[in-house]
Amino acid sequence: MTVSDANRPGDQALIEFRDITKIYGEGHAAMHALGGISFVIEQGEFVAAMGPSGSGKSTCMNILGCLDTPSAGVYLFHGTDVSRLSREGRALIRRNYLGFVFQGFNLLNRTSALENVELPLFYRGMHLRDRRALAHKALKAVGLNGWERHSPSELSGGQQQRVAIARAIVADPKVLLADEPTGNLDSVRSREIMDLLAGLNRDSGITIVMVTHDRQMASYANRIIHFLDGLIVSEGSNGGTA
Repeated sequence: MTVSDANRPGDQALIEFRDITKIYGEGHAAMHALGGISFVIEQGEFVAAMGPSGSGKSTCMNILGCLDTPSAGVYLFHGTDVSRLSREGRALIRRNYLGFVFQGFNLLNRTSALENVELPLFYRGMHLRDRRALAHKALKAVGLNGWERHSPSELSGGQQQRVAIARAIVADPKVLLADEPTGNLDSVRSREIMDLLAGLNRDSGITIVMVTHDRQMASYANRIIHFLDGLIVSEGSNGGTA
């Protein structure tokens, strides 16, 4: 499955949520994680989602990443209604259009940096020579040229997150979803990672959606969406001032 060109007019937004709700449980035990949120993200934006724990921002990210489905509403990705896709269809969206960066790095400890970065391409069935070339290119893009053979245990936290970012961008995704990408790093390494993400957004045009609780990290984004109690309470241009 591919995103249909027939559903992609020239002014079509990359991502659009229309009255998305998410309810866990039923009856008196029902928990409304999202109460009907709507927003648009254009190609090339850098958007930060902020809010306290339980505000709905992580649920929103999971739906954006096709890791969860809404209870109601419409999620459009380049005109394709993702909320109506099968599990297999959502998996193909993840594989072909999305890259993920997590707070905990999620690297395979017993494999090299190069092999970690190759992993998404391996699952696509790409030939070893081709995926290795792309993995080398991705590691160079994140400043880890020469570190290909090192395992995660031989790398600092900042270097491990760079490997994770290389893995996320190796397949040239349209959108990079970053969930607290600096949460396990000190302030110096956090700024290095945010400088890297901002550079990828600026120089490669990759769209970035980032969940963070840190206002300083959010200042790198061009727009901030604030969540509270499952609703969007404010959003606006930020200017990427960091």
